[in-house]
Amino acid sequence: MRLEQLQAFLAIADTGSFQGAARKCSVTQSTISRQIQALEADLGLELFHRTGQAKLTLAGERLLPRARKICQEWQTATQEITDLVAGKQPELCVAVIHSLCAYYLPPVLQQFCHDYPNVQLRVTSLGSDRALKVLKDGLVDMAIVMNNRFLTAGKEMVVEVLYDEPIKVLVGANHPLAQYERIPWSELVRYPQVVFKDGYGMQRLVQDRFERLQATLQAVLEVNTLDAFRGVVRQGELVALLPNSALVEARKDATLAVRPLANNNSSADNSNLTRRVVMVTTQDRLQIPPIHHFWQLVRENIPPQVALERSAC
Repeated sequence: MRLEQLQAFLAIADTGSFQGAARKCSVTQSTISRQIQALEADLGLELFHRTGQAKLTLAGERLLPRARKICQEWQTATQEITDLVAGKQPELCVAVIHSLCAYYLPPVLQQFCHDYPNVQLRVTSLGSDRALKVLKDGLVDMAIVMNNRFLTAGKEMVVEVLYDEPIKVLVGANHPLAQYERIPWSELVRYPQVVFKDGYGMQRLVQDRFERLQATLQAVLEVNTLDAFRGVVRQGELVALLPNSALVEARKDATLAVRPLANNNSSADNSNLTRRVVMVTTQDRLQIPPIHHFWQLVRENIPPQVALERSAC
C-alpha cells in the first residue's frame, strides 16, 4: 500500500468518478485506475462499484475514514518537517552547567530571543553528566558542559571546545589556607571538602586528581548550587575546589578567599588542574536554523568573555 494509492482512492470518493479524480490529482485517468487496481489487489476486495458513478463498496466505506486519517497525518508530518527546516520550530531546549548559566550565557540568550522571537527558549541548569544524558535522550537540543569523552563519543555527536579554565580553591577568609598565595596540594588534602553531587563533572575531576595523588578526598558534604558552596565554606573549615568561572561572586565577598593551586612537584602529577568546557549537539540538530544560530552565538561570544575574565584574575 502506497500513499499515492490512498490519495487516488480519496480523490475518487470525493469527486465520484475516476475522471474527476485524475483532474484533481493532475494525472491521467489510466494512472488513477492502476493505483486503485493495485490497492484493491493488496486488500483483496474491490473498493468501488464500477457503474456510471464510482460508488464505494462496503470495503471502500470501511477504508474511507482510515485513509483520510492516514493522509491527514502525512500532510501534518510533512508540514512540520518543512517548518523545522525553515526554522519554525516551537522551542529550543538547552542544558547548561551552573557557572555559564549564571554569568556568561545571559547575553547570548538575550540576542537569540531578539533574533528568533517566535521560538520559545528553555534553559535548564544541570550537571554535565546529566545534561549529556538528556541530550542523548532527545530531551534537549544542545548541552554546554564540562567535557566527558565517554558521554560524547559517537558519530552523531558534534563537540566543540569553548575554553579551558583553571580550578581554584574557595576557603573562608579566616581559614588557615587563606594565608597562602598559592595553596600546596600537601596542605589542601588535609582539610574536609564540600563537593558537587554525583553526576557533576567537577566531582569526577576532583576525585580523579586525589586518586592520582594517592590521597583521600574527605568529601563530607555534597551540594549543587554556587550559593550553597559559598554559604557552607563561609562558615568554617570546609574548602571547595571550583572552576574559575564559578567564583565570580566569591571574589566580591570579604568573608571568602579564592586562591590558586600551587603546582604539584611530585612525580605522580605535576600538571595544573583545569577543566574543559564544550558545546555538544547532534549532527541532525545542527542543521536546524535556530539551533545552528544559537550554536554560532555561543561560539562567537562565550570564549571572548571567558578570556576577559581570566585576564582580570
